[in-house]
Amino acid sequence: MPPIALLSQHLVCTGQLVAPDAAALARLLLLAPVLEEWVVRAGLQEWLIRRSAPVPVILSAAAFALLHVGAGWHAAALVLAPGLALALLYQRSRDWRWCALAHCGMNALALGGCAL
Repeated sequence: MPPIALLSQHLVCTGQLVAPDAAALARLLLLAPVLEEWVVRAGLQEWLIRRSAPVPVILSAAAFALLHVGAGWHAAALVLAPGLALALLYQRSRDWRWCALAHCGMNALALGGCAL
């Protein structure tokens, strides 16, 4: 395996992603995507859009990253780009459920990549 792949796997594949139990799978594939997208996109980002705040996409992506600081600053940094993608998806669709579905898919990819 190339050194960069080993490094990225070491940074991403920690905690619940390495050996998830049923409760962790439920949190990562259902609870977190639904709650985080409902709060951050339907709540914060929608609020920012309606108040004509500058850069609601960037602010909601930053808030999304800050939600992950409990897992460490590296985790917050790692979810910043996916958070930006989800914020752009919400900006275009204005439907947080699409964001929750995409979020679930991203978490599933992370779980699958860590299982290899």
